[in-house]
Amino acid sequence: MDHDKYRSHLNDEGEKNTIWRFGAPPNYDAVNKLFEEGRTKVWPPGSLEEKVQNLVKTWEMEIFHKKSFDDNKSIDPKKYTVSLNGRQAVNLEEKRKLGGGYNFLLQTSLPEKLRVYNPAEETADSSHVAFTTAFPRGFAVEILQVYSGPPVIVYKFRHWGYMEGPFKGHAPTGEMVELFGIGIFELDEQEKIIKIEFFFDRGELLGGLLRGASLDSSTEAALDEQEKIIKIEFFFDRGELLGGLLRGASLDSSTEAAVSTCPILRNTG
Repeated sequence: MDHDKYRSHLNDEGEKNTIWRFGAPPNYDAVNKLFEEGRTKVWPPGSLEEKVQNLVKTWEMEIFHKKSFDDNKSIDPKKYTVSLNGRQAVNLEEKRKLGGGYNFLLQTSLPEKLRVYNPAEETADSSHVAFTTAFPRGFAVEILQVYSGPPVIVYKFRHWGYMEGPFKGHAPTGEMVELFGIGIFELDEQEKIIKIEFFFDRGELLGGLLRGASLDSSTEAALDEQEKIIKIEFFFDRGELLGGLLRGASLDSSTEAAVSTCPILRNTG
């Protein structure tokens, strides 16, 4: 198999004994083509941005496709933790208990009855099938900006793909689905990843996958010369807020009306 120009530890000599989750090394020809045709940034060879982009692609390949923790060469398996939207960080074994794969990246506090994609009911294999079916050409990723270099790398990313297959009872639309977010990688002295934090809204991904007809059966701030804010971007999951507000028992219409007309409750806050 040809060497992948964006990912290390895939077809190298050191991977002869690697145990692959699906029996063989993944082939990224289709998603590499999607990436090259749809990227908005082309980073100079050897630049920090290119190195970070390739590190992210390598990490993603290893974490999704290598079955044994010890085969992951971009991370230190003993120290590695990952967190999403400020939640409690988990190690590799804890992540596996959450279902692995896409499940950890789609955790939510929304009540189960409101979850279109419910990580609690998915496995690593079922989630893999769901998303590879929806995105048959893959879900490409590019780095849009790097805010700081190692040992703590902070970057803004863009994921995208075309929904050319069904997803959870919704017909394919053929439209592009995009997801933007912030990633923070902390490296040790050997340049191994020991900590990752992601901030993004999973609703941006799932919303794009629900546009088709139903089928039956951190804040970034840019400052000008006067140190005045000229640009702000927020990355968070609104489900973290709404999920907490939907934990209480349902109120009937008469109770809701009483609350809305109460002069004290109406003016609270």
